[in-house]
Amino acid sequence: MKILLIAAVLWSIHGVALAQDASDPTELMKQAHLNLYYSGDDGLANVDMLITNKKGNVRERSFVMLRKDFEEGGEQKYFIYFQKPNDVRRTTFMVWKDPAEDDARWLFVPSLDLVKPISANDKKSSFVGSDFSYEDVSGRHWSDDEHSLLREESLNERATWVVESTPREKDYFDRKLTWIDKEYRLPVREEYFDGDKVLKVFEAVEVQDVEGFATVTHRRMSTPRKDNVTDITFSAIRYNVGLEDEVFSERALKSPPREYIQ
Repeated sequence: MKILLIAAVLWSIHGVALAQDASDPTELMKQAHLNLYYSGDDGLANVDMLITNKKGNVRERSFVMLRKDFEEGGEQKYFIYFQKPNDVRRTTFMVWKDPAEDDARWLFVPSLDLVKPISANDKKSSFVGSDFSYEDVSGRHWSDDEHSLLREESLNERATWVVESTPREKDYFDRKLTWIDKEYRLPVREEYFDGDKVLKVFEAVEVQDVEGFATVTHRRMSTPRKDNVTDITFSAIRYNVGLEDEVFSERALKSPPREYIQ
């Protein structure tokens, strides 16, 4: 009898926690962001990118992505090394992300032997000609927007919450809709709007369990007005690798860590 009573109390507490969770859209967006961009203390993956234009022409990019978190939901660093095609091979890209400040970004262009800082104003620009922006690579922080819970609905036979977000400051979009998977607590669809016009759409095409973390292994971004689509697939994913700080230094842009990019 005592065990049944304890179980009932625990279930009641769990139910209240879920109800509070569902009623707090900011907390939902925070969890979704952390699960998508902060799994483990660090991570690495091989990434293949396919960019398809409205004529059906396809361009390919392959690179290695390294990430290290210094604070959950806070300071974070990314390092990307391009492997192909030949015109971008050995190009490196680095982000130092701090939600309290503008991100610092650098691009090393090997043909010019030049490390180029990327202005914070360029974060909405296309990332290597894809439908993903520089900001999309490391994610838009949940604190940049105000959030409201619109509804619950099924998406691709998965239960989701739908959250509407509006920028706290003037931005390139005026609202965004996010579908958050109730089980994975991941954003599985996002639609960015300017008025009634859809600017771009993000989709989590495939989610897999990787070392105990629900991981979006296939991401898609489409730009309806251009009829362009970019697909990104992740493989050889590893978490909690123990990446050193030196991996994310300006020196590493010209001399990348070979043990991670082979």
